Amino acid sequence: MELKYDEKSCGTVLFRMDHGQRKYLLLRYPGGHWDLVKGHVETGEEEMSTAARELKEETGIKKFRFFDGFREQISYTYSFRRKPSNKEVIFFLAETPEYFVRMSDEHRGFKWLPYPDAIKKLTFDNARNLVHKAEKFLLKA
Repeated sequence: MELKYDEKSCGTVLFRMDHGQRKYLLLRYPGGHWDLVKGHVETGEEEMSTAARELKEETGIKKFRFFDGFREQISYTYSFRRKPSNKEVIFFLAETPEYFVRMSDEHRGFKWLPYPDAIKKLTFDNARNLVHKAEKFLLKA
């Protein structure tokens, strides 16, 4: 039986190269947790368009390129208005030359971290798994 999702979001595992070292962007959310850029799909919007729009809105980063062949889905259940809500999130991998992040009011901070530090800093296992998959993908590329 296929699980029905109450909501769908798309996001980006974003990195930049800094003196030969790959650094991933993590955002600090109001609840205090560290996670990746993501947001809700708007009606009629394609997945990658959602990821690009959310990246621009949440970080102000405009220069980036997505990698073909990286599309990862995670799903989880959380409580919304005291009822369980099933959420699906599709993630893409992108690189940017930009350093400066202009955060939206949805976030409380950001960090560019190398892979081992990003894995330690991320709050949720599913985000850690995504960054791990991204690192593996990039090492093969």
